[in-house]
Amino acid sequence: MKIVMIGTGYVGLVTGTCLSESGNDVTCVDIDEKKVELLQSGRIPIYEPGLEELIRRCSKAGRLHFTTDAAAVVSEARAVFLAVGTPQQDDGSADLSDIFAAAEGIAPDLSEDAVVVVKSTVPVGTNRRIAVRLRELTGRSVDVASNPEFLKEGCAVDDFTKPDRVVVGVDRPEVAELLKEVYEPYLDAERPFLVMGLESAEMTKYVANCFLATKISFINEMANLCERVDADIDEVRKGIGYDRRIGFSFLYPGAGYGGSCFPKDVRAAVRVAEAAQFDANLLKVVDEVNTRQKHVLFEKLSDCLGGKLPGRRVAVWGLAFKPQTDDIREAPALVLIRQLLKVGAEIRVSDPEAMENVRSEFGDRLLYHDDPYAALDGADALVLCTEWENFRSPDLARMFASMRRPIVIDGRNVWEPEEMRASGFKYVGIGRRGGASAG
Repeated sequence: MKIVMIGTGYVGLVTGTCLSESGNDVTCVDIDEKKVELLQSGRIPIYEPGLEELIRRCSKAGRLHFTTDAAAVVSEARAVFLAVGTPQQDDGSADLSDIFAAAEGIAPDLSEDAVVVVKSTVPVGTNRRIAVRLRELTGRSVDVASNPEFLKEGCAVDDFTKPDRVVVGVDRPEVAELLKEVYEPYLDAERPFLVMGLESAEMTKYVANCFLATKISFINEMANLCERVDADIDEVRKGIGYDRRIGFSFLYPGAGYGGSCFPKDVRAAVRVAEAAQFDANLLKVVDEVNTRQKHVLFEKLSDCLGGKLPGRRVAVWGLAFKPQTDDIREAPALVLIRQLLKVGAEIRVSDPEAMENVRSEFGDRLLYHDDPYAALDGADALVLCTEWENFRSPDLARMFASMRRPIVIDGRNVWEPEEMRASGFKYVGIGRRGGASAG
């Protein structure tokens, strides 16, 4: 099947490449000429494990193409996917200007039987608005389907090829059959193809992300409470996680969630509720708890250093909002860095993939180290913000010898408190027994 993918961000690039791998002829379109040239050369503008190799293989096989000229390819496409950004506006609502611009751009070239598939995360009712706009521009009814994505950065290729489920929202069963054909290589009895209405499909994406964000904010709230009653959140987490009704997924306390989805989608869902004259109190609190949680690392660090932060040398391990990505959008590390800069601390940072993105944000106000141990030289404290694998089993003796003050703030609870304290460190985790006074 000939498929056109409008947009080559995380979602568009992964989706287009994987659909090409399963045998479709896919052309990915983007208005950014430099990005397209990069992709045509077999390189990618993001870090996503396994994706670059897959792009090279599909491009070499002649099934995957990249262009800036949508008009040259849309007319031959049976399915045109819209995978452009819907960023958060100042009021928390989703900015739909790019997706409507994309829809308007493809309208003159759509074939009679083409299906427009909205992959972007959009508020309820957007697919119908796009269908109305396409009817205005083409003079005919155009099939529009909602096909929300459920990809996690860092394992997006696996998520696409081994989905928990595929969700499509349609008005006509014939459109669902076409999309089932597209996804057939990735479906089986354990990976269902779920057909529903447009509004239900749009809502499914928001509800999924809001629920996961709620689990994270909940466990972080409980971690903060554990500190105050001398309980240990890791023990409590195990005590509840084995309950099959609860489970362990997204039940790990830390410094708050970030990235391009959870913060944006929770706030957008609040605005959707407001438009429907419904007060989504729970979602508001989820967002508030997460915002507050991102300040916890600074507060713990300040406590450990007696509030004397100006001139202190602080090492930060991990800058991306999660491991296996270079994405720093809404990353807790950035909140900490801004607070430390404001009080005049010296900051040394290390991350396997995200340092160039952080450099573009902060420039020479930070010191950057490819070797995480180099960032510890003379440090008054270390703060772990992202649980990359290479940070999980560090050389504790080397760490201790490098640091001026052996203070460790473990923002992801990856290290064992007793082992760290036995090695001479003043260790502070999130919701771990002992709190900031341990040492």
